[in-house]
Amino acid sequence: MKFKKKYLLNDTQIGLLYKDQQFQKVLNTGTHEYWDWQNRLTLQSVNIATTLSDGVSKDILYLAEIHSSAFADHLQMWETGEHEIGLVYQQGILRDIKAPGQRGAYWKQKQAITIEKLDISEHFSLSEKLLRVLSGAREPLLNRAAATAIALSNVTEGHIGFLIVDGNTVSALQPGLHMWWKFNRVIEVKQFDLRLQNMEVNGQEILTKDRVSLRINLSAMWQITDAATVKRELADAKDYLYRELQLALRTIVSTQTLDELLADKNSLNQQVLAIVAEKAATYGITLKSVGARDIILPGEMKAILTQVVEAQKLAEANLIKRQEETQATRSLHNTAKVMEGNPVLLRLKELEVLEKITGKINTLNVYGGLDGVMNDLVRITDRTAKA
Repeated sequence: MKFKKKYLLNDTQIGLLYKDQQFQKVLNTGTHEYWDWQNRLTLQSVNIATTLSDGVSKDILYLAEIHSSAFADHLQMWETGEHEIGLVYQQGILRDIKAPGQRGAYWKQKQAITIEKLDISEHFSLSEKLLRVLSGAREPLLNRAAATAIALSNVTEGHIGFLIVDGNTVSALQPGLHMWWKFNRVIEVKQFDLRLQNMEVNGQEILTKDRVSLRINLSAMWQITDAATVKRELADAKDYLYRELQLALRTIVSTQTLDELLADKNSLNQQVLAIVAEKAATYGITLKSVGARDIILPGEMKAILTQVVEAQKLAEANLIKRQEETQATRSLHNTAKVMEGNPVLLRLKELEVLEKITGKINTLNVYGGLDGVMNDLVRITDRTAKA
C-alpha cells in the first residue's frame, strides 16, 4: 500500500486539495507530495487557461467566498450593484459587459483583467468613447454582450427622434447614432421625417350637387414642422392628413355642380388647401399644396360630355366660317366702292383678271392686234350705265 501521494500540476493547472472531502488548500503549478496513511486526501485539478466567457464554476465560486484568503492569490472576484454595469477590460481592451446585480470571478493570468463599474441609475447614455468602441466591435463575446446590454438607434438625416423611457418622452434626438444602457428600463425611439413628403389620395367616389358621380384623385405636398406636437397629439400623422383631405374633398364637391368643377379645377384645389391647411397647422403639419390629378366620369356621363364638347366645337367652327365669309364679302364690297368712279383702278382690275385667264390657256390666237386683245377679248359691262 502506498501511503505517499504525488500530484503533478502543469502550467495551466492549479489543484484543490481535499481531506475527507473538505477543502484544505489551493496547490500551485508544480509537483506536490503528501503522506496519506488512511487515503483521506483527494485532489481536484482545475484548468485556469480559460477564456473570459468561461469564467469560474459556481462550486469554485462558492468555495472562494468561504475560503477567501486561500483563493486571494488565484481568483479575481467581481460584483455589480443593482444599478451598476461592469466593463471587463483585458490588457486595456474592452472584452465583455456584465449586467447589474451579478457576481463572478476570473482566474488570475498573465494578461491582466480589470473591471470598471458604471452607475446607470440616472445617466444611462453611452459616452462618445464607448459608443465608438461598441459600434465597431468585432469579437463575438463583446458583440453578444453589447446586443444584450445596449439599445441603439440611428436617426437618419432629415429626421428627428424622440427618446421614450418607460413610456415617458425624455429628450429629442438629432441625426446620428445614439446608444443607451437598457438594463432596468424599457427604451424606445420614435422617429419623424421632417422632409417634404408627397401623399396620394386615390379613387374618391363623390356625388356632385347635380347628382353626378365622380372619382377624383388628389396629390398633396406636406411637411412636419413641429414634431413634438405631432408626437403628442397624433397617433399617425399621415393617416390623419389623408382623412382630412378626403373629408374636405367630399364637402367641396358636394356643393358644386359638374360644370362648376370642370370649369375651374384650380378653385377646387385652393378650397381643399384652405380647409385642410388650417386644421393640420394646429397639429404641427404644414400643407404646402394640393392638386386634383384626375377627375374621372362614369362611362355614360363621359359619352354625353364628349357629345357636348363635339357640338360646341362644331358650333365654334361654323361661327368662324361665317365670320370669314362675312369678312370676305365686306372686303369685296370695299373694293367695289373704291373702284366705283375710278376708271384707272377698274382697268387695272380687268388686266389682273385677264392675266389670270391667259395664264390657264395653252394657245392664244390674237386677231386685231393688241387693241383687240385689250378691248374685245374681255368686256366688262357697266350695268348701271345700261340702266
